[in-house]
Amino acid sequence: MSDAQDIKSKRPLSPHLQIYKPQLTSGLSILHRATGVALAIGTLMVVWLLVAAASGQGAYEQFMSFTASPLGMVMMLGWSFSLFYHMLNGMRHLVWDTGRLFNVDCAKKAGLMILLASILLTGATWYCAFNY
Repeated sequence: MSDAQDIKSKRPLSPHLQIYKPQLTSGLSILHRATGVALAIGTLMVVWLLVAAASGQGAYEQFMSFTASPLGMVMMLGWSFSLFYHMLNGMRHLVWDTGRLFNVDCAKKAGLMILLASILLTGATWYCAFNY
């Protein structure tokens, strides 16, 4: 094998995270994927709720006691944040499909607005859930 082929074979196939400086937009992209996973897990909890409600009072009370536990509350909080973030970020992607907001400054501002709106909507939802 020649030196050029040897060097070429040792190069990575694509740039790795160690090469790039972390950016807001890449972090938001990773968060979008993570919230997609969280939504899938949260959907399993919704299925559990529906099955428990159909199975009778004992099963329903078991589900409700789990969601009232610290782990259940964290899971429900994460699921509600994931729902809002994934929805709003999906809307941003629809705007991108029209060719708008592609420059770096707009992408950063829109990403921060979506993150802030997701936090505010999650807080408002939890406030309403516990105060009405």
